[in-house]
Amino acid sequence: MKTFPMFLRMEGREVVIVGGGEEAAQKARLILKTEARLTLVAETLDGELAALVEAGRATHETSAPSPVRLSGSALVFAASGCPGLDACTASVARAGGALVNAVDQPDLCDAITPSIVDRDPVVVAIGTEGTAPVLARQIKTQVEEMLEPTLGGFAALAGRLRTAVTASIPKARRRAFWRWAFEAPRRQHAQGAERDAARMLKQAIAAGGAPDDQSVGSIALVGAGPGAADLLTLRAVRRLQEADVIFYDRLVDPEVLELARRDAERIYVGKAPGIHSWPQDKIDQVIVTEARRGRRVVRLKGGDPSIFGRADEEMSGARAANVPVEIVPGVTAASAVASRLGRPLTERGRTNRLVLATAVGAGNQIVDDIAEALRPGTTMAIYMGLGAAAEIRDQMIAHGLPADLAVDVVSAATTAHEEIIHTTVDGLATDIALLGMKNPAIILLRNPSIALEAKEPVQKPRTRAA
Repeated sequence: MKTFPMFLRMEGREVVIVGGGEEAAQKARLILKTEARLTLVAETLDGELAALVEAGRATHETSAPSPVRLSGSALVFAASGCPGLDACTASVARAGGALVNAVDQPDLCDAITPSIVDRDPVVVAIGTEGTAPVLARQIKTQVEEMLEPTLGGFAALAGRLRTAVTASIPKARRRAFWRWAFEAPRRQHAQGAERDAARMLKQAIAAGGAPDDQSVGSIALVGAGPGAADLLTLRAVRRLQEADVIFYDRLVDPEVLELARRDAERIYVGKAPGIHSWPQDKIDQVIVTEARRGRRVVRLKGGDPSIFGRADEEMSGARAANVPVEIVPGVTAASAVASRLGRPLTERGRTNRLVLATAVGAGNQIVDDIAEALRPGTTMAIYMGLGAAAEIRDQMIAHGLPADLAVDVVSAATTAHEEIIHTTVDGLATDIALLGMKNPAIILLRNPSIALEAKEPVQKPRTRAA
């Protein structure tokens, strides 16, 4: 290593930023996260920096700094935007014995600003010694996905309880306590149940250690989104990385599974229309069985588990067995389709209602009242409708909708297999059959009674117009 990573105590120490523009403002935003005293040196300050001085969060000096002036500073940023002036500032700061960071001039830097993941008091710093800042930002993004946004709050809570742990839990049991604390209570905290997490910790401290019975695991019904792996939520990625076993269905893209722990067991429980090798009651049973073995179970579903995902049955089974269960939302297919078409699902003053409907009801019967829900001002997204395209067409026409009403059909949205058809109500079934479109797909309609402006379809790669 050419540089040594270290965290500096900043409470009460002075940081000087020489510069009054955007480069200086970027550094100021960073230092304001600490407890350092901030001094800005420039003849004039931009609006953001001037507001900091006015609010008392920084002081302002206009005279060029000398080595003596900078000798007591913990850190000096040369951030004027002028390479020559910044080089001069670096020399002056170094002559005064201060560490210096010159913006965009790594050869002049004693200190290099890392990419930071901030979960105060948990802080992760990523550096490449100035060689690859873009790579550092990419790594930062990956770490951001790993760490829940509320992690800092939980770490602070644990810190406040350390004295109580020392007083109440024998030394031989403390390591086990902290291992447990950063598992079950941390998961509770990450789900938004901060009070429950604190209560769990305090009860364990009062009892003299972590609960002895940790045999019951947990179940997370995780939304895998429409396909693209980078559309998963941060929480979904965390659950995949925590999972001991993952039950996934046919709508989950293989790239999504690559985000899971390498040693997690993966079990395919896919179901296709008319082919039920994994009946729902069997899935309900096996995920509960695995959780009761003490394993962290992820039931990975395409889209959002709570939208036509039979999450109610799986949650009921878990609750009946007293197994903790949660839903981790995902991007539903209708939202993905709208993004690929380049049009929103709702438009102010034109469509004020969004209907998500399934074409297949109980017992695999075709729903017979879909057309009735397509009222004026409505956008309708029909899930699982390809096999019922003819029935949907007949319903729409019988309900008085024009045969030439525009319809969009999108299959495998956001994946490499994405296909788009721009057709009409009358041509819906014929074009789907002609072009061999396959599930998963969404049929998207907008009510014609609202005077919508005619728009040319946004042409996308792999798009086929009927």
